[in-house]
Amino acid sequence: MVMAPRRQSVFRPCIDLHHGSVKQIVGGSLRDAKDGQGDDTEALRTNFVAEHPPSYYAKLYAQHDLRGGHVIKLGPGNDDAATEALQAWPNRLHVGGGITSENAMTWIERGAEKVVVTSYLFPACQFSLERLLDLEARVGRERLVVDISCRRRGDEWVVAMNRWQDLTDMVLSKESLDLVSAHCSELLIHAADVEGLCRGIDQDLVQRLGEWTTIPTTYAGGARRTYRMADVADLEDMKLVDTLSQGRVDLTFGSALDIFGGTGVTLAELVAWNESAHALRLRV
Repeated sequence: MVMAPRRQSVFRPCIDLHHGSVKQIVGGSLRDAKDGQGDDTEALRTNFVAEHPPSYYAKLYAQHDLRGGHVIKLGPGNDDAATEALQAWPNRLHVGGGITSENAMTWIERGAEKVVVTSYLFPACQFSLERLLDLEARVGRERLVVDISCRRRGDEWVVAMNRWQDLTDMVLSKESLDLVSAHCSELLIHAADVEGLCRGIDQDLVQRLGEWTTIPTTYAGGARRTYRMADVADLEDMKLVDTLSQGRVDLTFGSALDIFGGTGVTLAELVAWNESAHALRLRV
């Protein structure tokens, strides 16, 4: 594959759903109920629970033409909420969480522009190219996004599934990303170890993704407002991701964003950034 030309990273919006509500959750705290005892809220660390319904955020993104956002169902009980969001802005949002070959087209019919698949591709924590090819055949490569979210282990990033609790046999590398990218149109990568903490992105991962990815890729996890680098002071998040990835990786803000109760960055700032980025792309 040929590396895409230099462009500018953009902000990708999100709607994370948990028990039917829009929430911002610390990624590593999200667990399944075990043996029928308790539920997934026992150890859950939640940064924000919305008063507004999912459709409110979909309409807000539509108002600002913030395309390519992802609606993620974090566990059961979110189908109605996800459908509400999709129908508020049809064919512009991506939906993920429990996507399989059997239900992928159902979500396209409900208004998803694309479906995001994660754990289904890793039966027994082993990557299944057969399942990926089957999904590609059913919905088409252009409608398929693969979430290969990960946890850091030493100098490597291992793909994690089942709400980021179980590690798989796939290690992020140029080879593994090329294999997956040949059968989907986008990648979504959550850095689960820093998801929801607002303590900064995984800079090493973002830089590697910029070197490895050949299709549109969105990074999520830890985004806040500013960082300090050795040679550049107070570099805003979007600028940092743009710099580290050479404009090849887009960024999602969650808990730090003002519409989710955060104080780190405003939606208005990100809308202005995207307008600038799109203007640049038109000139390339």
